Amino acid sequence: MSWFQRSLSLMLVLLVAACAAQRTAPPAEPHYKVGEPYEIKGTTYYPHEDYSYDETGIASWYGQDFHGGRTANGEIFNKDELTAAHKTLPLPTLARVTNLDNGKSIVVRINDRGPFSGARLIDVSQRAAELLGFEAQGTAKVHVQVLADESKAIADAMRHYGASTPAAVASAEQAPSVQTAVLQPVETETLAPVQTTPAVHQQLLTTQPVQEVVQLPVTGTHQLYVQAGSFTVLENATRLQQTLSTFGKVTISDVRINGTLFHRVRVGPIRDVAGADATLAKVRSIAPSARTIVD
Repeated sequence: MSWFQRSLSLMLVLLVAACAAQRTAPPAEPHYKVGEPYEIKGTTYYPHEDYSYDETGIASWYGQDFHGGRTANGEIFNKDELTAAHKTLPLPTLARVTNLDNGKSIVVRINDRGPFSGARLIDVSQRAAELLGFEAQGTAKVHVQVLADESKAIADAMRHYGASTPAAVASAEQAPSVQTAVLQPVETETLAPVQTTPAVHQQLLTTQPVQEVVQLPVTGTHQLYVQAGSFTVLENATRLQQTLSTFGKVTISDVRINGTLFHRVRVGPIRDVAGADATLAKVRSIAPSARTIVD
């Protein structure tokens, strides 16, 4: 075979491969999504709008294996963007994620469902895990707080004016030139419905978090627990505490929320994530809604 024939054959192979890649790559079909209840591995999840969401737990990350695939709300997953997956929050939602071990904090765009492995609260993109400082170890104790005003505005735009593909996120080196402001947590308790206009529609839909790390102060020991339930009747909490006593140390922690006293039943503290996963599996056999928290 001549040099020309070999070159022509190579070009044809590359052309076929490129065409195949184009055929298999899913088109972006972004849309606002809450979704119906669904079941994964025997656990039922109930998606709902929750703009006061403020939780602690364990974060993991996902990357190359899902790169280029479609997310649960029709966007295209990019491991180098600051996105995340959550089991029940609306898609998309903007949230601040803070690593409780080092205080590193970023804003992510939640546009996917998951994680469904063990005791995980949120699954962030590989780039997000890198900025938060836990890419190497795979998991981290985190605080997740929804940015209410911003998330409501985006949801309103997508519900009333249609959807559009989010703009590309600048790389870390390009971040200073990005004009979008760094989003900050919302401190108001009662939020009126956010109304947008077609003029700002595109700007809202293309909102992507700036790849910038904010250093926040972190205090406390941040220990892992499995919270089996929260009760307003102490007798119910005590009964569950006794039932779970074979799984380890079980305590009742009281907290007053909006004037109501709740008795939270917790197993722990637990030494590590693997231990939390194992304990959670046991506790869910008795209390299906149990979850892992950091306190």
